[in-house]
Amino acid sequence: MEEKIRVGLVEDQVLFREGMKGILNHASNNKFEVVFECGDGYSVIDKLKNSQSIPDVMLVDISLPARPDKKEFSGLDVTNVLLTTFPNVRILILSVHEDENFITNLIEHGAHGYLVKDSDPQEVFDAIQSVYSKGSYINELTLKAIQSRMGKKVKSKKMNVTITKREEEILQLVCQQYTAEEIAEKLYISVKTVNGHRNNLLQKTGSRNVTGLVLYAIKNSIFSLI
Repeated sequence: MEEKIRVGLVEDQVLFREGMKGILNHASNNKFEVVFECGDGYSVIDKLKNSQSIPDVMLVDISLPARPDKKEFSGLDVTNVLLTTFPNVRILILSVHEDENFITNLIEHGAHGYLVKDSDPQEVFDAIQSVYSKGSYINELTLKAIQSRMGKKVKSKKMNVTITKREEEILQLVCQQYTAEEIAEKLYISVKTVNGHRNNLLQKTGSRNVTGLVLYAIKNSIFSLI
């Protein structure tokens, strides 16, 4: 029996959280299981430390209640503490915002993907599967936001990093959301070699994850929508 993807929900709106939990637990492909939920961001880490099951993918609302001391603790704060404390958990941000600066800021801080809250359930399924198996979910909205923001922000500031031709080929395929297995098949190399090149790219570019590599590729005109 195929192992289910363990999903966590960080969402303060009870109806939305319950609705999302129902959709995921009863998905037709039977691939998901909600194992964690929290109505705020500031208590996520403590609850995870006492949880019997750590999620593979955490769906995090960007707008969350302030801490008891009235200090803000948003989905961005949750992203930062999760990356530090539970680095193997993949983070998929949920938000009503479609502003490109807003989206790119979250991706720059290490979120593995971004979805607007009115997304179709199938896209939610695809996004969870993608961040779980590929390390990122970059849909057209996110890719356009990154490209537009980077084009405005760093037109003359490319990173001074030397990458090989093979690394560039792999980076372009990573940006197109191919898995390591698919890249290996396309380039006639082993999966181990693909992962080695990808790890080298992460180190060379100082990227936290695959979404960081996409940022690097767009910033340096290695990958483009056009």
